[in-house]
Amino acid sequence: MRYAWQAADWQRIRGEFTRLPNAWLFAGPAGIGKRAFAEELARAMLCEAPLADQSACGVCEACRWFAAGHHPDYRTLSPDDGEDAVKEGKSVRRLAQIKIEAVRDVIEFAHLTSHRSGRRVVLVEPAEAMNPAAANALLKILEEPPHDVLFLLVSHHRERLLPTIKSRCRPYVLTRPGHDEALAHLAKEGVAEPEAELAHHGGVPLFDHDAAHVDARRKFLAALSKPTLASMLSLAESVDKDKLPLGTALSWLMQWVGDLAGLRLANVIRYHPDWRAELEKLAARAEPVALMRCYDALIALAPFAEHTLNVRLQLEAALTDYLNCFAAPRAAR
Repeated sequence: MRYAWQAADWQRIRGEFTRLPNAWLFAGPAGIGKRAFAEELARAMLCEAPLADQSACGVCEACRWFAAGHHPDYRTLSPDDGEDAVKEGKSVRRLAQIKIEAVRDVIEFAHLTSHRSGRRVVLVEPAEAMNPAAANALLKILEEPPHDVLFLLVSHHRERLLPTIKSRCRPYVLTRPGHDEALAHLAKEGVAEPEAELAHHGGVPLFDHDAAHVDARRKFLAALSKPTLASMLSLAESVDKDKLPLGTALSWLMQWVGDLAGLRLANVIRYHPDWRAELEKLAARAEPVALMRCYDALIALAPFAEHTLNVRLQLEAALTDYLNCFAAPRAAR
């Protein structure tokens, strides 16, 4: 499917159908519908009777296979689903990544003859989830792609991709929806408090509408609004016990610290307008330099958020940095 705000993107990409690349790289922030757009493009590329605007017809045999998830000339590469694995009877976190074995399977598929006497399509999402071995394996086939094989790479952080992979792809930055378009989508989906939820998600409208997730975030922010050593240690323990991904916790903390800094320096709140009263009280106590140091430390830790680190220890360190933002400044000597 394509979202309402992607109409112009489709018109742009239609003009490239006469000179198809071997690979496209769809970039932009998470939550704007990049994968949905790439899937729609894949469906159109495999359709046997495309419409006048090059969209898939939806009724041919190829489209029916695609809708059922069984098209023989289409493959996807995605990380492990992120669920906890079981090791020696204990639940443990798995590293969400695309591994070389999966890339090898796709390479083998790409060298096979098409089942429908047409092109084959491979979708990789998110492309930055490939580990180094997988990325290098994919690079080799991008450098010498088989005939009539189209790779569609979707990336939320294209700066994390190998420069050589980016150089082998045609870049395509997708449109971010406007505020009104995003709100209309959330209203259509029946999301409670759409204004607040849209702000919490940085202005992007596509996210999981999970009441339990919202409740977990609310408890997390409530703890941040009353920072003490005991509350921060308790918060880190709770996150670890509930198996909340480290990346999620760091993202919530980074947004909160960002709003504190924005409020302290420019009277601007981006992510938490519904927490303004609490943020204003904290901002009055916070040291701007300490806030920026804390934010920089979170940025440095963010790339490792998907690794199987000790979540509790990492979060305790980050929350201690946050707590130090409210320590009384030392007297000048």
